[in-house]
Amino acid sequence: MRTRRLFLKESALAMVGVGSAPMWLERALYAKQSAGARKKILVAIFQRGAADGLNVVVPHGEPAYYRLRPTIAIGRPATGAGRAEDAAIDLDGFFGLHPALAPLKPLWDARQLAIVDAAGSPDPTRSHFDAQDYMESGTPGVKVTGDGWMNRALPKAEARPSPVRAVALGAVLPRAMRGAEPAVAMQSIDAFQVRNPQAAKMFQEMYTEVRDPMMRATGTDTFEAVALLQSIQRQSYTPSGGAEYPRGPFGQSLRQIAQLIKSDVGVEMAFADIGGWDHHVNEVAQRPGDGILANRLAEFGGALASFWRDMGDRMEDVVVVTMSEFGRTAKENGNRGTDHGHANCMFAMGGAIRGGKVYGKWPGLEQEQLYEGRDLALTTDFRDVLGELVARHMGNRDVHAVFPGYAPKPVGLV
Repeated sequence: MRTRRLFLKESALAMVGVGSAPMWLERALYAKQSAGARKKILVAIFQRGAADGLNVVVPHGEPAYYRLRPTIAIGRPATGAGRAEDAAIDLDGFFGLHPALAPLKPLWDARQLAIVDAAGSPDPTRSHFDAQDYMESGTPGVKVTGDGWMNRALPKAEARPSPVRAVALGAVLPRAMRGAEPAVAMQSIDAFQVRNPQAAKMFQEMYTEVRDPMMRATGTDTFEAVALLQSIQRQSYTPSGGAEYPRGPFGQSLRQIAQLIKSDVGVEMAFADIGGWDHHVNEVAQRPGDGILANRLAEFGGALASFWRDMGDRMEDVVVVTMSEFGRTAKENGNRGTDHGHANCMFAMGGAIRGGKVYGKWPGLEQEQLYEGRDLALTTDFRDVLGELVARHMGNRDVHAVFPGYAPKPVGLV
């Protein structure tokens, strides 16, 4: 038989809707943080499906790149001839951006965008599920880790934390945010609603009568979160700086993260993902600047650039870091695509970032330099990148607890 405690909990959750999945309260205990000084914020972006880092950050100064990819390589930077949309955007004479990432060049020029190449997980798996799990848990090769690196990285709250201290845009809480600290997932701010205000009031009163202090706190904090998100709903939001977010789900996720940050409701960590990177077939169209990858990168780059413009001087408090579970084969396959590989690239942007530079040791693409004779070799562990951001940007120096069994080495980003 259902107990009163379980009934109260399930009934409260049933009153709240986020799209079709009332799962925004993945954790039960939240509390509202009083207004105070602006905190440092870390936004993590996951490119699910294993993005082709070699066509995202193009090693146009590497001759082997063009030998390995005779039909899908992105052309060398334009020198006055040819279609600029098919050529890499030069960064430093060796690396360039895919032409669809042109909106990110101003960030690079402003030295607020950095790239870490040949980065990723040291685990050799080419399974999407396992690789994503290892990267989000922060423990490559370990399947039994119960929580995620972002949850462990949250600095210890000095007072009652905000109900949206750690927030993910999506139907369920991502692996990276699961753990003991409060975290919340929502599909969108606007879709959040209390469907029956009278029922909500009734259940709120029922919670106050519960003897169990933890359950009573659950009810109190749940309705505080409800009130907080409803107050944000009532505020119209217009992006600043002429930012125009792409209409796709990823662009709208970053728009809402910007809204939450600028609402000063206590966000310290945020998460969003963008799928569609598993390009085994027709990664590139007849022209190098067109095709499936170019379309994905247009939304990806456009959303990041819009977020940067929208945040304005608030980017001094914010760092955005991107990652993907692994890279793709150095050599194109027979279907104008690439298969599951090893190392990849990561982006980091924000006012604290020492941008305008590609970090990491380039391993080369000659046969003897490839990992297992087929993939870009790993020279920077993703935990080195994340560990530096956690310690030097977020101020959590206990990175050994964030990445158990590993001692992150600073990359020099911050």
